[in-house]
Amino acid sequence: MTAVAVSSPPVTASLVPEMTATVRRVVRETPDTATFWLAINEPERRAGYRFLPGQFNMLYVFAAGEVPISVSSDPAHPERLAHTIRATGRVTNLFPALQPGSRVGLRGPFGTPWPVAEAEGGDLVIVAGGLGLAPVRPIIYEAIRRRDQFRRVVVLVGARGPEHMLYRHQLDAWSHWIRSRAIEVHLTVDVPDDAWPFGHGVVTTLYPQAGLAPHRTTAFVCGPEIMMRFAAAGLVERGVPAERVHVSMERNMQCAVRMCGHCQWGPVFVCADGPVFPWSRAREWLEVAQL
Repeated sequence: MTAVAVSSPPVTASLVPEMTATVRRVVRETPDTATFWLAINEPERRAGYRFLPGQFNMLYVFAAGEVPISVSSDPAHPERLAHTIRATGRVTNLFPALQPGSRVGLRGPFGTPWPVAEAEGGDLVIVAGGLGLAPVRPIIYEAIRRRDQFRRVVVLVGARGPEHMLYRHQLDAWSHWIRSRAIEVHLTVDVPDDAWPFGHGVVTTLYPQAGLAPHRTTAFVCGPEIMMRFAAAGLVERGVPAERVHVSMERNMQCAVRMCGHCQWGPVFVCADGPVFPWSRAREWLEVAQL
């Protein structure tokens, strides 16, 4: 059999870091995950940079490569960018060595945002599992700022255990909103310890106590793929229209500009056509084995 050489996409201006950013602060979230707060270095780039909830940046570790990471900070303050990163791969394993003052390359933002406007006038429901809380955190900032535009704001979060729950410090910052019922936050873990005061079980076990009203709910779901399948299907079973349930399919993205083909998912490219899709579209592709 004759071997066929497969070449990588040519390096063009679109695949070279558009700007650099300096690590300003590192916050350890879990044993293998940290949030890196970045500031764009180039003044003209910093002044023009904006992102919407759900979009991602390509972060480049010099001499190593780049990786797509959702922005997890407040869209109203793009001068302070946060990316929550779990060390699981060739590039992300290098991030724990970064300290305040370290530099990374950055290009973006890319991708479709969460359609927050769809929830206006109704109930905004956010369902997150594990690291999936990071891509939806900008929605929470946005919802708090625009609280009068939603009837209810309900946040349901699940994790493997208390030590894997992201942004525990953030819950303290949001506590006054929670106490005033401006937002409702329900937490659960698969394996609690003796000190865990909240729910026990997968995130869908929170649906009954959340008191969801299907006819006025718009839901945003993010987490491991299997979690999103059950969470989205559970919402539809409770009467939420599939087109009003949205998921973030951040799978296999590498170039962010529809060049490499790694994230092609059926007829779409996740980096360009997503990563946010309505469940009415994503459901049919997830049902295809090995797609």
